[in-house]
Amino acid sequence: MTGAREKGPAGPEAYDATPFLPGRGGLEAYARAAGGCEGCPLFREAHGTVFGRGDPHARMMLVGEQPGDQEDREGVAFVGPAGRLLSRALGEAGIDEDGLYVTNAVKHFKFTRDETRKRRIHKTPTVRETLACRPWLTAELRLVRPELVVVLGATAGRSLLGPSFRVGTDRGVPRPLPDGNGAVRVLATVHPSAVLRARDREEMYAGLVADLRTAADAL
Repeated sequence: MTGAREKGPAGPEAYDATPFLPGRGGLEAYARAAGGCEGCPLFREAHGTVFGRGDPHARMMLVGEQPGDQEDREGVAFVGPAGRLLSRALGEAGIDEDGLYVTNAVKHFKFTRDETRKRRIHKTPTVRETLACRPWLTAELRLVRPELVVVLGATAGRSLLGPSFRVGTDRGVPRPLPDGNGAVRVLATVHPSAVLRARDREEMYAGLVADLRTAADAL
C-alpha cells in the first residue's frame, strides 16, 4: 500500500508533486514515478496512485476529479460506475474510446468512512490538494498534446481554468486552454458521478451526451 510511510521527503506540510516527477521519459516513466508520489497527504490512505490511461497521442483528453473507490482498488481510471456511465455517453456521442486519453486532476482517492468504517465515501479534494497534483496533469498534457481537453466537473475545471470556473455557466463551449499557447482548447461538462446522484438523471445525462457531441464536432 502506498501510504506505508508517514511522510515523504518533501515534509509533512509540503503540498507539491514536483519533486516526484521524473527528469525525463514518456507517459510510462511518469506513470511509474507517480506510483511513489507523496506530494500531499492523500497518499497515506489511498491504495495507490491512479495515473491516466489511453492513447498516448490522443486528439481528445478527458479529465475528471479523482479516482473513486473501485478505481483506487484496481489502479485504473474510470472503471467504476461513473466510468461505465461515461462509456455509454461517449458511445451515444459517437466518440471512439480507443482514441482517447483519460485521467484525473487528483491521482489519489480522497474519502471518509461511514459509521461502520467499512464503506469509503468520496470526499472532494481541496484546492491545495488539487494544485499539489497539477504537475502530473501538466506533464500529461505536454506528453499527449491533445487538441481538445474535456473537463468533467468542477474540480477538473478549476484545475485547468482557474478558481472562477463554474460548470453551470462555463460548460459546453470550446475555448482556448490558459497557457496552452492557443494550440489546445478546453470544453467543460458535468462529471458522470453527478449524473448518477442527480434526481433529474435522464435530463442531466442528455446534457452530458450533448456536450460530448459538441466536443466531437470541435475536432
